Amino acid sequence: MGKIADSEYSNAAELFGLEGDEAGEELLGAIKKMPLLKRAKILKNLFKLSPGSKGSRAEMEKFMVELPDHIKQGLGSNKLKFADHTVYSIKAVNGAKTIKMFEPQDVKEVGLTNISNGRLPKNSALLVSGIFLLQGVAATITSKDDIKSTIFSGIDTVGALTTGEFTLKANKKSIVDSTSNNVFKTSGYNAVPVGFYKLSNPRLIQDDVDIEMEIDLGTIAGINANTVLYVGLYGTVTIP
Repeated sequence: MGKIADSEYSNAAELFGLEGDEAGEELLGAIKKMPLLKRAKILKNLFKLSPGSKGSRAEMEKFMVELPDHIKQGLGSNKLKFADHTVYSIKAVNGAKTIKMFEPQDVKEVGLTNISNGRLPKNSALLVSGIFLLQGVAATITSKDDIKSTIFSGIDTVGALTTGEFTLKANKKSIVDSTSNNVFKTSGYNAVPVGFYKLSNPRLIQDDVDIEMEIDLGTIAGINANTVLYVGLYGTVTIP
């Protein structure tokens, strides 16, 4: 019960597995036996009398029930916590019509990707709230340093990129399926980050499962030979 009283989460009962009729009766019985002040503190957390969470964190809290048990336990014991995060990958188009942004052979390297093997690390679960897609032209695509120093901007002015499509999957299950890259066009929308697409249906990616995001192009006409793409999966993640 102390964990619920001290919890920072607005739906602490879900996190600690106190759901359903039997669990509810057990909880109420325990609360009745508590001193008045402690009882009030727990009831405040259970019934969300404090201001609710906002943004991707609020979205993540709705997915508490889907978190693996080991992550729930880590959050409950304060060994894990929520944090803002963007999982990113940078890949050269290199004349291809299909660009796989996350692959099993990827190795974590600053300026190229912040995950290895196309998977989140152990104890990390990411609620994908939105996606970035940016493009830039590197000095060369044969040098990692040139790719890492690329300046990125929106895809709006590159017709072959805007008319393409993208898919996003985790553990072979679709998060976004064959959607037009036009959703990443943000010119004229000053309140939206460049190249950002906010998901109306955020989805949870659990640790140690394959992440797949493919950019499919109908043509490579007009795409500079040294074009590089940046993909970022933005949201709330669990970290130590």
